[in-house]
Amino acid sequence: MDTNSAGRLVWDLPVRVVHWAVMSAVLGCYVSDKLGPSYFTWHLVCGCTVLVLVTFRILWGFVGTRHARFSSFLRGPRAMWAYLQGQPPTDGTLHPVGHNPLGGAGIMIMLALLLTPAVTGLFANDEIENTGPFFGWVSGHTSNELSSIHHLAFLLLKVMIGLHVAAVLFYSLVKREQLIGPMYSGRKAAARVPVSQAISSSKIWTALAILAVLTALLVYLVNAAPPAALSPF
Repeated sequence: MDTNSAGRLVWDLPVRVVHWAVMSAVLGCYVSDKLGPSYFTWHLVCGCTVLVLVTFRILWGFVGTRHARFSSFLRGPRAMWAYLQGQPPTDGTLHPVGHNPLGGAGIMIMLALLLTPAVTGLFANDEIENTGPFFGWVSGHTSNELSSIHHLAFLLLKVMIGLHVAAVLFYSLVKREQLIGPMYSGRKAAARVPVSQAISSSKIWTALAILAVLTALLVYLVNAAPPAALSPF
C-alpha cells in the first residue's frame, strides 16, 4: 500500500528491469567488442539481448502501464518549450509524474539508437571471420554497408548515453530531483504523484508473455537463417 513515506508507484517492474538489463547488455557489447574477435559469441548474445529488450520496450510503450506508455510522455515542441520555461504540465499536476517532455524525446532517440545497431548487427561482419546470424540473407556488399551503419549507430549511442548520464546528474545535483532511486524502487515522493496518477500493478504476466514470444521468434529466425561464412576472396 502506498504511503507518504514510501512514495507512490510510478514505474512498473518491467520498465525498471528492462532499463538496467539494457544498460548491462550494452556494456557487455562494448566490452566484448574491445576484447576482440574471440569474444564475438558474447558480443552476439549481448546484442540479441538488447534487441529483444528494446523491442519489448517499444511494444510496452503501447500496452504497458500508464507512465510507460508513449502517449503519457510524448509531447510536441510547444510542450517542450513550456517545460523549459518552467510552466507546469497541463494535466493539473505541479511536476511531470513520469518522463518530462524533454525526457520523453530523449527516450525515443535512445530507443532508436539502441535498436539500430542491434538490428544491423544481425547482418554485419567483422571482416575477419565472424558474421551476424542473418549474414546469409544478404549479399557481402549489403553486409558491409550494414556493418558501417552498425558501428556508426553504436558511436552515436555512446554519445547519447553520455548525454543521458549528464542529464541525470544535472537533475540530481542542480534541480534536486532524484531519477535514479525511482528507477530502482519504482516510486516517487507522494507530493509529486497525485493518487489518481499512481499505478497499482506492473502487469508482470503480460510482460513475461511478450518477452517469451519475442525471444522465441528471434531464436526461430536465427535457426532458420541460411548458414554463411566470410569468403576469403
